[in-house]
Amino acid sequence: MNGKRIIIVTGGTLGEWALGEIQAGDILVGSDRGALYLIQHGYTPYISMGDFDSVTERELALIRSSSLTFIDCDPVFKDLTDTEMAFNWALDQHPAQITLLGAIGTRFDHSLANVHLLRKGMEQDIDCSIIDANNQIRIIEQSTRITRGNYTHISLLPLSLEVTGITLHGFQYPLHQARLQIGQSLGISNILVESQGLIELESGLLLVIQSKD
Repeated sequence: MNGKRIIIVTGGTLGEWALGEIQAGDILVGSDRGALYLIQHGYTPYISMGDFDSVTERELALIRSSSLTFIDCDPVFKDLTDTEMAFNWALDQHPAQITLLGAIGTRFDHSLANVHLLRKGMEQDIDCSIIDANNQIRIIEQSTRITRGNYTHISLLPLSLEVTGITLHGFQYPLHQARLQIGQSLGISNILVESQGLIELESGLLLVIQSKD
């Protein structure tokens, strides 16, 4: 699957916005109830996996019969969340990109754990992001260009204890060789004044959140 994009649809908050993120040629992975969402909207998951403890027996039968590949597991005796299982499978395919939809929801613990998954992709040089109705989230550890698109704000938060040497180009509120530590809000709600911006950094892991109200 080199050069392909894998879309993982998982069981958090989903809506019509998610369908607009799916493009021709994407490899679709359904994680738990995310598989049902894909099928109910006319898509055939390349693979569906999880413990499926959030669907009914009838829905489970539909997922099983409508997926090209189906993998289930015991909901009690497992060490990984359904989303991490799907993400690990996606990493093993060596795609160009992995995009998570439905990875943010009412369970903050699951949402935060899903954000942490992005580090695994970064370590394998795979472009990974989480997208919901209002946000796009990624992790960077080196200088990166950011496209404004439809997003109005961009926030930078340290994921490591500190991030050093942050310099911003094309932003309303510039930084030069700045240092961010966990607990600081200096990087919240910046604005790209150009169609593209550049974030330079020297060390650390930086969470980049593009948002729209």
